[in-house]
Amino acid sequence: MRYKVTFAVGLALGYVLGTRAGRERYEQMKKSARELAQNPAVRNAAEQAGQTSRQYAGKAFATVSEKVGDHMPASVTQRVRSLRGRGPEFEDEWGTSNT
Repeated sequence: MRYKVTFAVGLALGYVLGTRAGRERYEQMKKSARELAQNPAVRNAAEQAGQTSRQYAGKAFATVSEKVGDHMPASVTQRVRSLRGRGPEFEDEWGTSNT
């Protein structure tokens, strides 16, 4: 319950501050965010972080698969095995690739 109240207070505070700042400040923040996202250094860092996380996820998947083995229900193992067939050129529903 405490987290719900904290979230509601944060939401209300954000709304009040946002309405006081006005449309001009919103557009300024939007422009700054767009420029930051298009910065080559930021894009390279994000891509590197994505590649690193995919590598760690692959290692974690292999480790868990080895340790869990046949202890999982058949319905779960069928789903996981179907993911293996996708291979490294897998493209997820977000439009990102593993390259």
